[in-house]
Amino acid sequence: MTQSAIPGQGTTRRAVVTAAGAAGLAATLAACGKDDDGGSGGGSADSAQDAGGAQPSQSGSQSAEGGQSGGGDGMELAKTSQIPEGGGMVFKDHKVVVTQPKAGDFKAFSSICTHQGCSVGDVSGGTINCPCHQSKFDINDGSVKGGPAQKPLPGAQIKVQGSSIWMA
Repeated sequence: MTQSAIPGQGTTRRAVVTAAGAAGLAATLAACGKDDDGGSGGGSADSAQDAGGAQPSQSGSQSAEGGQSGGGDGMELAKTSQIPEGGGMVFKDHKVVVTQPKAGDFKAFSSICTHQGCSVGDVSGGTINCPCHQSKFDINDGSVKGGPAQKPLPGAQIKVQGSSIWMA
């Protein structure tokens, strides 16, 4: 059997079948892409929270967006009284989470999960929690406490001045 052109057309049957297969493969690969990168149209848990501004978490800890400018070296994130003892707040706009493991002891970490780059969602039960794949990180040092993440959250720089917490 030879490869002849379809009568009246310059395209071979093999070319048509190959093109259809390539289009199907491309659609399949696009559907298998990472869905938790916070990109447009992904429908991830992060997208819903990012679009809605500041939202308190369902566990009683808080998530917040930004602060006021002025004073210190960077942006004011929050008042110290806003960070619950034994908990924390996620500042999605600044990609940082601030915790207070014990009274007056404030820590800061990247709010980007080390598993697949989702934004962490809340702080509760002594852990910083990622909603995408349920990774959990210790509020004292950012170490992994559970889930698929293998690396701790990197530390972030903050400055506590009086009753204010600032980006350093």
